[in-house]
Amino acid sequence: MRPVHWLLAALTLVGAAAHAEPAGIQRLAWLAGCWSLTNGERTVDEQWTAPRAASMQGMSRTVRADKLVAYEAVIVRERGDLLDYEVIPSGQAKTVFSSISIDDNSVVFENLQHDFPQRVAYRRNGDQLLAWIEGPRNGAVRRVEYPYRRVACPG
Repeated sequence: MRPVHWLLAALTLVGAAAHAEPAGIQRLAWLAGCWSLTNGERTVDEQWTAPRAASMQGMSRTVRADKLVAYEAVIVRERGDLLDYEVIPSGQAKTVFSSISIDDNSVVFENLQHDFPQRVAYRRNGDQLLAWIEGPRNGAVRRVEYPYRRVACPG
């Protein structure tokens, strides 16, 4: 009888593990793909790779009237229980933000030592993605939002 009880206990643990919350970078799998927003002559495109090797890569570009006006490269990688968001905007120095909040549809990264922004965040709602940056600017808290929609990735 003992082997049967052990087997049932083992199968219960395997089943529980199959339904466990994703860990690490897998928690951001919902971000993978292509996102875009257009406002007048300005278009911002953002693209994310699927999680692999404890990391995800992202890139964005802002185009106004067929002219590149901004771009950035991002890597999100696991660091213990946290995720680090490493960004290099338009050729500037790298800045690292660490996760302070992650759930099934959102993530917030923070670096209080940085001037602006101090927070970078993403929240998904179906095929919509609200990204924002925020922090102190001229004595007030400033928030800049990027309301993206999911689009097909270029072939």
